[in-house]
Amino acid sequence: MKRIEDYTILLVEDDPNDVLLIKRAFEKAGLANPLQVVSNGQEAVAYLKGEGGFADRTEYPLPILILLDLKMPRMSGFEFLQWLRGEPELKRLIVVVLTSSAQSPDVNRAYELGANSYLVKPVQFEDLLRIIKELHLYWLVMNEKPEV
Repeated sequence: MKRIEDYTILLVEDDPNDVLLIKRAFEKAGLANPLQVVSNGQEAVAYLKGEGGFADRTEYPLPILILLDLKMPRMSGFEFLQWLRGEPELKRLIVVVLTSSAQSPDVNRAYELGANSYLVKPVQFEDLLRIIKELHLYWLVMNEKPEV
């Protein structure tokens, strides 16, 4: 049986500053979960399919949770969500959108495409830290995880 800290989280984020802040929030929150990072939807697809540099599943295990930015080059978060929910073996993966857009068309579209949750990136680091702690508590500790 897996321990909670063994579950991998995949961060799909193209902004290096946001990646750094999210990593720092994970560290400051004391979360031991492996955090894998890819910079766009195409890389996320390759990661989940185990293609190219992501072929080693011991180094790049399937995540229990995906933190997804929406506005990215090459393949947006929306396009990634649409792809993911069409994949029979992967469609149950938990996807939490973590993006800067609070616009209702973006929120609605993300949910229509199968997002499990939608969060707007906060401006203050303390607020990001609180969000990361609560994400961990809800999605990894309290929530029953689907089989993937």
